[in-house]
Amino acid sequence: MSDRRATPDQVRRVKTARMAAFCAQQHYSGRTDPAVLVDRLIPHLLSASDGTTAGKSFTARLFAEELRLHTDHLRAFDRRTDQPLGLHPDVAMFLSFPRIGPIVAATLISEMGDDRNRFPSADALLAESGLAPSPKPPVAPGRCASDYAANRRMRHAIDWWVFVAVREDPWSKTVYETARGRGQGKYRALRGLGARWVRILWRCWTDHTCYDPARHPRPELTAT
Repeated sequence: MSDRRATPDQVRRVKTARMAAFCAQQHYSGRTDPAVLVDRLIPHLLSASDGTTAGKSFTARLFAEELRLHTDHLRAFDRRTDQPLGLHPDVAMFLSFPRIGPIVAATLISEMGDDRNRFPSADALLAESGLAPSPKPPVAPGRCASDYAANRRMRHAIDWWVFVAVREDPWSKTVYETARGRGQGKYRALRGLGARWVRILWRCWTDHTCYDPARHPRPELTAT
């Protein structure tokens, strides 16, 4: 559980209250109930000789130190990204969209650029992001040509945006579940939702305006 409780006997004494306190201290954001975490943890504790336990405990502490170092480095990257991002004139527009965070915003800003003439239509942006059919023929069985023609950094950023939106934005979840109910596969449904969001994004980007739900009605949400 932590470098202070790195042996099976110590972890077996962890109960729900202690797990909850640990999650709060570590700013855990996994949304899994502490009681469930305890139930998952205890059955996987193994018994071993004192020597083996001591060696594994020592290794676990070293891994915890490495993880802490990597976490500190990621936070440093986030701080460095936030500084120039806050100076960009389009940042407020990108961050106004549900579930777009600083990393996705920075990626989209860097890949879309500032020249509005580069994407004269929403279809042009959809093609660049791989969310619209490409005129190039498929180069492998079972693959879409857009998988190869797309700007992969932009596509990955949009995929992550949509994946989080389905989980946390009511309208996105409704659109996704409706598509799945019509028989679409998981990734086809996500791609369709992504295309809808990118059309709205293109309009706001072109007009230099922030996203406003009142200007972009979402009928699936009001219908439910």
